[in-house]
Amino acid sequence: MNKQTNVAFITQKLKEQFEDLKNGKFEDKQLYQFIGRAIDDLKQNPLCGIKIPKKLWPKEYIQKYHLTNLWKYDLPNAWRLIYTIESDELKIVSIILEWFNHKDYEKRFNY
Repeated sequence: MNKQTNVAFITQKLKEQFEDLKNGKFEDKQLYQFIGRAIDDLKQNPLCGIKIPKKLWPKEYIQKYHLTNLWKYDLPNAWRLIYTIESDELKIVSIILEWFNHKDYEKRFNY
């Protein structure tokens, strides 16, 4: 039996921010499409991103989300989507934590 795979947002607010991109300016609409494509990919294969080594996890994530894993999905135009995976016997859920451009990504991960 294959497990059911889903994608969720960590908060309702983040989901709304994603939905708001749809009605934004050109770059926002483009980002909405990029994230939409990433969501489709994650539904197909939750492991399609790049696993982030634990030593690089931002402290804020660990305190806020009590993570056991952290993944990065590279979006076009150097945007990054950060997610974690949770699963049980029946399903696998990729949970989107945030997305940002490369500069903010480097800041968050102290590169």
